[in-house]
Amino acid sequence: MKLKQRPEDFSVTESWRFDDDPRGEWFVYLMDKQKLSTFDAVDRICKTQGVQPADVSYCGLKDKQGRTTQLLAVRRKQVSVQDPDLRLKPLGRSAVPLSAENTTSNRFAVTVRDLSEEDVARLPASVAEVQSVGVVNYFDSQRFGSLKHGQGFIIKDLMRGDFELALKNVLAHPSPLDQSDDARVKQFWKEHWGEWQLKNPYPGAEKYAAVIRWIRLHPDDFLGAMLRTEPRWRAMQVFAYQSWLWNEGVKQYLKDVVGMTRLVPVRYQAGTLLFPQSLDAAQARTFRHATFPLLAPESRIDDARVKKAALSVLGREEMTLESLKVPGAPQIHFDPEERPLFITPGKLVVSEPSRDELNKGKLRVNVAFTLPPGAYATLTVKRLFHWTLAPPALQRARAAAAVPPKPTPAERHEERKKTGFLAKQREKKAAKAAHKKATAGRKA
Repeated sequence: MKLKQRPEDFSVTESWRFDDDPRGEWFVYLMDKQKLSTFDAVDRICKTQGVQPADVSYCGLKDKQGRTTQLLAVRRKQVSVQDPDLRLKPLGRSAVPLSAENTTSNRFAVTVRDLSEEDVARLPASVAEVQSVGVVNYFDSQRFGSLKHGQGFIIKDLMRGDFELALKNVLAHPSPLDQSDDARVKQFWKEHWGEWQLKNPYPGAEKYAAVIRWIRLHPDDFLGAMLRTEPRWRAMQVFAYQSWLWNEGVKQYLKDVVGMTRLVPVRYQAGTLLFPQSLDAAQARTFRHATFPLLAPESRIDDARVKKAALSVLGREEMTLESLKVPGAPQIHFDPEERPLFITPGKLVVSEPSRDELNKGKLRVNVAFTLPPGAYATLTVKRLFHWTLAPPALQRARAAAAVPPKPTPAERHEERKKTGFLAKQREKKAAKAAHKKATAGRKA
Protein backbone atom coordinates (compact mmCIF):
# COMPACT_ATOMS: atom_id res chain seq x y z
CA MET A 1 0.00 0.00 0.00
CA LYS A 2 1.20 3.50 -0.87
CA LEU A 3 -0.33 6.84 0.12
CA LYS A 4 0.22 10.40 -1.09
CA GLN A 5 2.23 9.58 -4.20
CA ARG A 6 0.62 12.67 -5.74
CA PRO A 7 -0.72 15.76 -3.92
CA GLU A 8 -4.20 15.08 -5.29
CA ASP A 9 -4.12 11.58 -3.75
CA PHE A 10 -4.97 13.08 -0.35
CA SER A 11 -7.43 15.89 0.18
CA VAL A 12 -9.25 17.14 3.26
CA THR A 13 -12.03 19.69 3.50
CA GLU A 14 -12.73 21.24 6.88
CA SER A 15 -16.36 21.76 7.89
CA TRP A 16 -16.50 24.82 10.11
CA ARG A 17 -18.60 27.42 11.79
CA PHE A 18 -17.91 30.84 13.28
CA ASP A 19 -20.02 33.78 14.40
CA ASP A 20 -19.64 36.49 11.79
CA ASP A 21 -19.19 39.91 13.39
CA PRO A 22 -18.84 42.87 10.97
CA ARG A 23 -16.87 44.74 13.64
CA GLY A 24 -14.76 41.82 14.81
CA GLU A 25 -11.00 42.37 14.99
CA TRP A 26 -10.21 38.98 13.44
CA PHE A 27 -10.42 38.77 9.62
CA VAL A 28 -11.41 35.20 8.72
CA TYR A 29 -10.22 33.42 5.54
CA LEU A 30 -10.64 30.04 3.91
CA MET A 31 -7.07 28.83 3.39
CA ASP A 32 -6.45 26.43 0.48
CA LYS A 33 -2.95 24.93 0.62
CA GLN A 34 -1.02 22.19 -1.13
CA LYS A 35 2.20 20.43 -0.02
CA LEU A 36 2.45 22.81 2.95
CA SER A 37 1.93 22.14 6.65
CA THR A 38 -0.25 24.59 8.56
CA PHE A 39 2.91 25.90 10.26
CA ASP A 40 4.61 26.43 6.88
CA ALA A 41 1.59 28.29 5.53
CA VAL A 42 1.34 30.54 8.59
CA ASP A 43 5.09 31.30 8.43
CA ARG A 44 4.75 32.40 4.80
CA ILE A 45 1.72 34.57 5.53
CA CYS A 46 3.54 36.24 8.43
CA LYS A 47 6.66 36.94 6.37
CA THR A 48 4.95 38.17 3.22
CA GLN A 49 2.15 40.11 4.88
CA GLY A 50 4.04 41.63 7.79
CA VAL A 51 2.01 39.80 10.45
CA GLN A 52 3.18 38.55 13.85
CA PRO A 53 2.57 34.83 14.56
CA ALA A 54 0.58 35.75 17.68
CA ASP A 55 -1.87 37.60 15.42
CA VAL A 56 -2.79 34.47 13.43
CA SER A 57 -5.27 31.85 14.62
CA TYR A 58 -6.59 28.65 13.05
CA CYS A 59 -8.72 25.65 13.93
CA GLY A 60 -6.17 22.86 13.79
CA LEU A 61 -3.11 21.43 12.05
CA LYS A 62 -3.55 19.94 8.60
CA ASP A 63 -1.24 17.50 6.85
CA LYS A 64 1.63 18.77 4.71
CA GLN A 65 1.15 16.04 2.12
CA GLY A 66 -1.89 16.62 -0.04
CA ARG A 67 -4.36 19.42 -0.59
CA THR A 68 -6.31 20.82 2.35
CA THR A 69 -8.72 23.63 3.14
CA GLN A 70 -9.18 25.15 6.58
CA LEU A 71 -10.10 28.36 8.38
CA LEU A 72 -7.48 30.95 9.30
CA ALA A 73 -7.90 34.38 10.92
CA VAL A 74 -5.61 37.42 11.13
CA ARG A 75 -6.03 40.05 13.83
CA ARG A 76 -6.64 43.68 12.87
CA LYS A 77 -5.25 43.34 9.34
CA GLN A 78 -6.59 42.29 5.96
CA VAL A 79 -4.16 40.16 3.95
CA SER A 80 -4.08 38.79 0.41
CA VAL A 81 -2.24 35.64 -0.70
CA GLN A 82 -2.86 34.02 -4.09
CA ASP A 83 0.13 31.72 -4.63
CA PRO A 84 -0.12 28.50 -6.67
CA ASP A 85 0.18 26.42 -3.50
CA LEU A 86 -1.43 28.80 -0.98
CA ARG A 87 -4.58 30.89 -1.41
CA LEU A 88 -6.76 32.86 0.97
CA LYS A 89 -10.43 33.61 0.41
CA PRO A 90 -12.09 36.22 2.68
CA LEU A 91 -15.11 34.87 4.59
CA GLY A 92 -15.93 37.53 7.17
CA ARG A 93 -14.84 38.72 10.61
CA SER A 94 -14.90 37.31 14.11
CA ALA A 95 -14.78 38.92 17.54
CA VAL A 96 -12.64 36.07 18.92
CA PRO A 97 -9.69 34.04 17.56
CA LEU A 98 -10.31 30.68 15.92
CA SER A 99 -9.77 27.42 17.80
CA ALA A 100 -10.50 23.72 17.45
CA GLU A 101 -14.08 24.45 18.53
CA ASN A 102 -14.70 26.11 15.16
CA THR A 103 -14.22 22.79 13.34
CA THR A 104 -17.21 20.46 13.16
CA SER A 105 -15.71 17.65 11.06
CA ASN A 106 -13.26 16.86 8.26
CA ARG A 107 -14.09 15.10 4.99
CA PHE A 108 -11.24 13.09 3.47
CA ALA A 109 -10.72 11.70 -0.02
CA VAL A 110 -7.75 9.34 -0.29
CA THR A 111 -6.32 7.39 -3.21
CA VAL A 112 -4.72 4.15 -2.02
CA ARG A 113 -2.15 2.78 -4.48
CA ASP A 114 0.14 -0.20 -5.08
CA LEU A 115 -2.49 -2.79 -4.17
CA SER A 116 -2.50 -6.44 -5.21
CA GLU A 117 -5.50 -8.54 -6.20
CA GLU A 118 -5.33 -10.14 -2.75
CA ASP A 119 -5.39 -6.71 -1.06
CA VAL A 120 -8.53 -5.77 -2.97
CA ALA A 121 -10.15 -9.13 -2.17
CA ARG A 122 -9.55 -8.67 1.57
CA LEU A 123 -10.84 -5.09 1.65
CA PRO A 124 -14.64 -5.72 1.99
CA ALA A 125 -14.16 -7.77 5.17
CA SER A 126 -11.89 -5.07 6.59
CA VAL A 127 -14.45 -2.36 5.77
CA ALA A 128 -17.09 -4.37 7.63
CA GLU A 129 -14.81 -4.61 10.68
CA VAL A 130 -14.20 -0.87 10.71
CA GLN A 131 -17.90 -0.12 10.39
CA SER A 132 -18.69 -2.52 13.23
CA VAL A 133 -15.81 -1.86 15.65
CA GLY A 134 -14.57 1.60 14.66
CA VAL A 135 -10.94 2.73 14.68
CA VAL A 136 -8.78 3.32 17.75
CA ASN A 137 -8.23 7.08 17.94
CA TYR A 138 -4.42 6.94 18.03
CA PHE A 139 -2.09 9.77 17.05
CA ASP A 140 -0.37 8.91 13.76
CA SER A 141 3.17 9.43 12.47
CA GLN A 142 2.62 13.10 11.57
CA ARG A 143 2.61 13.89 15.29
CA PHE A 144 6.14 12.52 15.70
CA GLY A 145 8.26 14.39 13.15
CA SER A 146 11.12 14.84 15.64
CA LEU A 147 11.53 11.05 15.73
CA LYS A 148 11.63 10.85 11.94
CA HIS A 149 14.41 13.43 11.87
CA GLY A 150 16.43 11.84 14.68
CA GLN A 151 15.87 14.48 17.36
CA GLY A 152 13.90 12.30 19.75
CA PHE A 153 11.43 13.89 22.13
CA ILE A 154 12.90 17.32 22.86
CA ILE A 155 10.59 17.75 25.85
CA LYS A 156 12.32 14.80 27.57
CA ASP A 157 15.64 16.68 27.41
CA LEU A 158 13.93 19.64 29.04
CA MET A 159 12.25 17.55 31.75
CA ARG A 160 15.66 16.05 32.63
CA GLY A 161 17.07 19.56 32.91
CA ASP A 162 19.49 19.01 30.00
CA PHE A 163 18.69 22.36 28.44
CA GLU A 164 21.83 22.53 26.27
CA LEU A 165 21.04 19.18 24.62
CA ALA A 166 17.47 20.35 24.02
CA LEU A 167 18.73 23.53 22.34
CA LYS A 168 21.18 21.53 20.23
CA ASN A 169 18.36 19.31 19.03
CA VAL A 170 16.42 22.41 18.01
CA LEU A 171 19.20 24.54 16.60
CA ALA A 172 22.03 22.23 15.53
CA HIS A 173 20.61 18.83 14.58
CA PRO A 174 20.08 18.79 10.79
CA SER A 175 18.06 15.88 9.54
CA PRO A 176 19.63 13.68 6.85
CA LEU A 177 16.14 13.60 5.29
CA ASP A 178 15.97 17.40 5.00
CA GLN A 179 17.58 19.14 2.02
CA SER A 180 16.06 22.56 2.75
CA ASP A 181 17.70 25.82 3.80
CA ASP A 182 16.71 25.02 7.37
CA ALA A 183 19.02 21.99 7.34
CA ARG A 184 21.91 24.20 6.22
CA VAL A 185 21.12 26.70 8.99
CA LYS A 186 21.30 23.89 11.54
CA GLN A 187 24.47 22.43 10.04
CA PHE A 188 26.14 25.84 10.45
CA TRP A 189 25.33 25.98 14.16
CA LYS A 190 26.38 22.36 14.58
CA GLU A 191 29.81 23.26 13.22
CA HIS A 192 30.00 26.54 15.16
CA TRP A 193 28.30 25.66 18.45
CA GLY A 194 29.08 28.32 21.03
CA GLU A 195 30.39 30.82 18.48
CA TRP A 196 27.34 32.99 18.88
CA GLN A 197 29.06 36.12 17.58
CA LEU A 198 29.02 34.61 14.07
CA LYS A 199 26.29 35.39 11.56
CA ASN A 200 24.58 32.41 10.01
CA PRO A 201 24.77 33.04 6.23
CA TYR A 202 21.98 30.73 5.09
CA PRO A 203 18.41 31.74 4.18
CA GLY A 204 15.99 30.99 6.98
CA ALA A 205 18.42 31.78 9.79
CA GLU A 206 16.13 34.62 10.87
CA LYS A 207 13.69 31.99 12.13
CA TYR A 208 16.01 31.52 15.11
CA ALA A 209 16.98 35.19 15.52
CA ALA A 210 15.37 35.61 18.95
CA VAL A 211 17.06 32.46 20.23
CA ILE A 212 20.48 33.55 18.97
CA ARG A 213 20.11 37.07 20.38
CA TRP A 214 19.39 35.64 23.82
CA ILE A 215 22.19 33.05 23.88
CA ARG A 216 24.63 35.65 22.55
CA LEU A 217 23.89 37.86 25.58
CA HIS A 218 23.49 34.94 28.05
CA PRO A 219 25.86 32.16 26.84
CA ASP A 220 25.02 29.78 29.69
CA ASP A 221 21.25 30.25 29.76
CA PHE A 222 20.10 27.49 27.42
CA LEU A 223 16.66 27.32 29.01
CA GLY A 224 16.19 31.05 28.44
CA ALA A 225 17.11 30.51 24.80
CA MET A 226 14.54 27.70 24.53
CA LEU A 227 11.90 30.04 25.91
CA ARG A 228 12.56 32.37 22.94
CA THR A 229 11.21 29.76 20.53
CA GLU A 230 7.67 30.20 19.19
CA PRO A 231 5.14 29.32 21.95
CA ARG A 232 2.95 27.19 19.70
CA TRP A 233 5.99 25.21 18.56
CA ARG A 234 6.94 24.57 22.21
CA ALA A 235 3.40 23.41 22.92
CA MET A 236 3.70 20.94 20.03
CA GLN A 237 6.82 19.43 21.61
CA VAL A 238 4.87 18.80 24.79
CA PHE A 239 1.92 17.39 22.88
CA ALA A 240 4.12 15.05 20.81
CA TYR A 241 5.41 13.27 23.91
CA GLN A 242 1.99 13.37 25.57
CA SER A 243 0.55 11.79 22.41
CA TRP A 244 3.13 9.00 22.45
CA LEU A 245 2.30 8.26 26.09
CA TRP A 246 -1.38 8.12 25.09
CA ASN A 247 -0.70 5.69 22.24
CA GLU A 248 1.40 3.39 24.43
CA GLY A 249 -1.11 3.49 27.27
CA VAL A 250 -4.02 2.66 24.97
CA LYS A 251 -2.07 -0.26 23.48
CA GLN A 252 -1.51 -1.71 26.95
CA TYR A 253 -5.17 -1.13 27.86
CA LEU A 254 -6.37 -2.99 24.76
CA LYS A 255 -4.00 -5.87 25.50
CA ASP A 256 -5.44 -6.12 29.01
CA VAL A 257 -9.11 -5.77 28.05
CA VAL A 258 -9.40 -7.25 24.54
CA GLY A 259 -6.44 -9.64 24.44
CA MET A 260 -3.65 -9.95 21.90
CA THR A 261 -5.35 -12.72 19.91
CA ARG A 262 -8.03 -10.27 18.73
CA LEU A 263 -5.67 -7.40 17.96
CA VAL A 264 -3.83 -6.71 14.69
CA PRO A 265 -0.55 -4.74 14.61
CA VAL A 266 0.23 -1.80 12.31
CA ARG A 267 3.65 -0.17 11.94
CA TYR A 268 4.02 3.62 12.25
CA GLN A 269 6.72 6.24 12.93
CA ALA A 270 6.94 5.58 16.67
CA GLY A 271 6.65 1.78 16.68
CA THR A 272 3.55 -0.40 16.40
CA LEU A 273 -0.15 0.25 17.02
CA LEU A 274 -2.78 -2.36 17.87
CA PHE A 275 -6.37 -2.46 16.55
CA PRO A 276 -9.17 -4.86 17.52
CA GLN A 277 -10.78 -6.81 14.69
CA SER A 278 -13.81 -7.70 16.81
CA LEU A 279 -15.34 -6.91 20.19
CA ASP A 280 -17.85 -8.76 22.30
CA ALA A 281 -21.06 -7.01 23.28
CA ALA A 282 -19.80 -5.91 26.70
CA GLN A 283 -16.57 -4.47 25.24
CA ALA A 284 -18.50 -2.63 22.52
CA ARG A 285 -20.68 -1.00 25.18
CA THR A 286 -17.65 -0.09 27.29
CA PHE A 287 -15.75 1.49 24.41
CA ARG A 288 -18.65 3.28 22.71
CA HIS A 289 -18.23 6.50 24.71
CA ALA A 290 -14.95 5.72 26.49
CA THR A 291 -12.05 8.16 26.75
CA PHE A 292 -8.40 7.72 27.69
CA PRO A 293 -6.35 10.45 29.43
CA LEU A 294 -3.63 12.62 27.98
CA LEU A 295 -1.38 12.62 31.03
CA ALA A 296 -0.37 15.62 33.11
CA PRO A 297 0.56 16.18 36.78
CA GLU A 298 -3.08 17.05 37.52
CA SER A 299 -4.51 13.90 35.87
CA ARG A 300 -7.07 12.06 37.97
CA ILE A 301 -7.92 8.55 36.71
CA ASP A 302 -10.89 6.73 38.25
CA ASP A 303 -11.03 3.56 36.13
CA ALA A 304 -8.58 1.05 37.65
CA ARG A 305 -7.73 -0.66 34.34
CA VAL A 306 -7.16 2.66 32.57
CA LYS A 307 -4.99 3.87 35.45
CA LYS A 308 -2.92 0.67 35.47
CA ALA A 309 -2.28 0.86 31.70
CA ALA A 310 -1.50 4.59 31.63
CA LEU A 311 0.85 4.54 34.61
CA SER A 312 2.63 1.41 33.37
CA VAL A 313 3.95 3.44 30.43
CA LEU A 314 5.26 6.15 32.78
CA GLY A 315 6.90 3.39 34.81
CA ARG A 316 8.73 2.14 31.72
CA GLU A 317 9.94 5.71 31.19
CA GLU A 318 11.03 5.88 34.86
CA MET A 319 8.60 8.74 35.41
CA THR A 320 5.54 9.61 37.45
CA LEU A 321 2.74 12.06 36.82
CA GLU A 322 4.70 14.60 38.85
CA SER A 323 7.65 14.17 36.47
CA LEU A 324 5.69 15.72 33.61
CA LYS A 325 7.04 19.23 34.05
CA VAL A 326 10.08 21.28 33.09
CA PRO A 327 12.05 22.54 36.11
CA GLY A 328 12.15 26.33 36.23
CA ALA A 329 9.84 26.77 33.24
CA PRO A 330 6.14 26.99 34.11
CA GLN A 331 5.63 28.36 30.57
CA ILE A 332 6.16 24.79 29.29
CA HIS A 333 3.48 22.60 30.83
CA PHE A 334 1.38 19.47 30.37
CA ASP A 335 -2.39 19.92 30.50
CA PRO A 336 -4.77 17.05 31.33
CA GLU A 337 -7.32 16.13 28.68
CA GLU A 338 -9.59 13.21 27.85
CA ARG A 339 -9.45 11.89 24.28
CA PRO A 340 -12.10 9.58 22.77
CA LEU A 341 -10.79 6.02 22.67
CA PHE A 342 -12.54 5.04 19.41
CA ILE A 343 -13.90 6.95 16.43
CA THR A 344 -16.21 5.67 13.68
CA PRO A 345 -15.57 6.99 10.16
CA GLY A 346 -18.76 8.50 8.79
CA LYS A 347 -20.09 8.01 5.25
CA LEU A 348 -17.33 5.52 4.44
CA VAL A 349 -17.26 4.89 0.68
CA VAL A 350 -14.78 2.69 -1.24
CA SER A 351 -14.61 2.77 -5.04
CA GLU A 352 -14.23 -0.17 -7.38
CA PRO A 353 -10.53 -0.99 -7.99
CA SER A 354 -8.87 0.33 -11.12
CA ARG A 355 -5.46 0.11 -12.73
CA ASP A 356 -2.76 2.02 -10.86
CA GLU A 357 -1.02 4.19 -13.44
CA LEU A 358 1.89 4.90 -11.06
CA ASN A 359 2.70 1.31 -10.06
CA LYS A 360 2.92 -1.21 -12.89
CA GLY A 361 0.74 -4.26 -12.49
CA LYS A 362 -0.96 -2.90 -9.37
CA LEU A 363 -4.42 -1.59 -8.51
CA ARG A 364 -5.73 1.52 -6.75
CA VAL A 365 -8.94 2.40 -4.92
CA ASN A 366 -10.45 5.67 -3.73
CA VAL A 367 -11.61 5.87 -0.12
CA ALA A 368 -13.74 8.72 1.27
CA PHE A 369 -14.97 9.26 4.84
CA THR A 370 -15.68 11.88 7.49
CA LEU A 371 -13.88 12.15 10.84
CA PRO A 372 -14.32 14.35 13.90
CA PRO A 373 -11.69 17.04 14.62
CA GLY A 374 -8.38 15.68 15.87
CA ALA A 375 -8.70 12.22 14.28
CA TYR A 376 -6.16 11.01 11.71
CA ALA A 377 -7.38 9.96 8.27
CA THR A 378 -4.16 8.07 7.60
CA LEU A 379 -4.94 5.79 10.56
CA THR A 380 -8.35 4.89 9.16
CA VAL A 381 -6.69 3.93 5.87
CA LYS A 382 -3.96 1.99 7.65
CA ARG A 383 -6.59 0.11 9.66
CA LEU A 384 -8.47 -0.74 6.46
CA PHE A 385 -5.28 -2.20 4.92
CA HIS A 386 -3.64 -3.34 8.16
CA TRP A 387 -2.05 -6.51 6.71
CA THR A 388 0.13 -4.39 4.40
CA LEU A 389 1.65 -2.62 7.43
CA ALA A 390 2.21 -5.57 9.72
CA PRO A 391 5.65 -5.75 11.41
CA PRO A 392 8.25 -7.52 9.20
CA ALA A 393 8.48 -10.57 11.49
CA LEU A 394 4.72 -11.14 11.23
CA GLN A 395 4.79 -10.71 7.45
CA ARG A 396 7.55 -13.31 7.19
CA ALA A 397 5.57 -15.70 9.39
CA ARG A 398 2.48 -15.23 7.20
CA ALA A 399 4.51 -15.80 4.04
CA ALA A 400 6.02 -18.97 5.52
CA ALA A 401 2.57 -20.24 6.48
CA ALA A 402 1.37 -19.70 2.91
CA VAL A 403 4.15 -21.95 1.50
CA PRO A 404 3.24 -25.68 1.52
CA PRO A 405 5.50 -27.75 3.81
CA LYS A 406 8.23 -29.81 2.18
CA PRO A 407 7.29 -33.48 1.73
CA THR A 408 8.93 -36.09 3.95
CA PRO A 409 11.26 -38.78 2.40
CA ALA A 410 8.46 -41.34 2.63
CA GLU A 411 6.05 -38.97 0.86
CA ARG A 412 8.61 -38.28 -1.87
CA HIS A 413 9.08 -42.08 -2.32
CA GLU A 414 5.35 -42.62 -2.72
CA GLU A 415 5.17 -39.72 -5.19
CA ARG A 416 8.01 -41.22 -7.27
CA LYS A 417 6.16 -44.54 -7.33
CA LYS A 418 3.29 -42.69 -8.95
CA THR A 419 5.23 -40.43 -11.30
CA GLY A 420 8.70 -41.97 -11.70
CA PHE A 421 10.25 -44.06 -14.53
CA LEU A 422 8.62 -47.37 -13.55
CA ALA A 423 5.25 -45.71 -13.20
CA LYS A 424 5.59 -44.25 -16.69
CA GLN A 425 6.57 -47.69 -18.07
CA ARG A 426 3.50 -49.20 -16.45
CA GLU A 427 1.36 -46.49 -18.02
CA LYS A 428 2.81 -47.21 -21.47
CA LYS A 429 2.29 -50.97 -21.07
CA ALA A 430 -1.28 -50.45 -19.97
CA ALA A 431 -1.91 -48.08 -22.88
CA LYS A 432 -0.55 -50.66 -25.39
CA ALA A 433 -2.67 -53.41 -23.88
CA ALA A 434 -5.76 -51.23 -24.08
CA HIS A 435 -5.00 -50.34 -27.69
CA LYS A 436 -4.44 -54.01 -28.59
CA LYS A 437 -7.68 -55.01 -26.96
CA ALA A 438 -9.59 -52.28 -28.77
CA THR A 439 -8.09 -53.28 -32.13
CA ALA A 440 -8.97 -56.94 -31.60
CA GLY A 441 -12.54 -55.95 -30.77
CA ARG A 442 -12.92 -54.00 -34.01
CA LYS A 443 -11.60 -56.96 -36.10
CA ALA A 444 -14.03 -59.33 -34.45
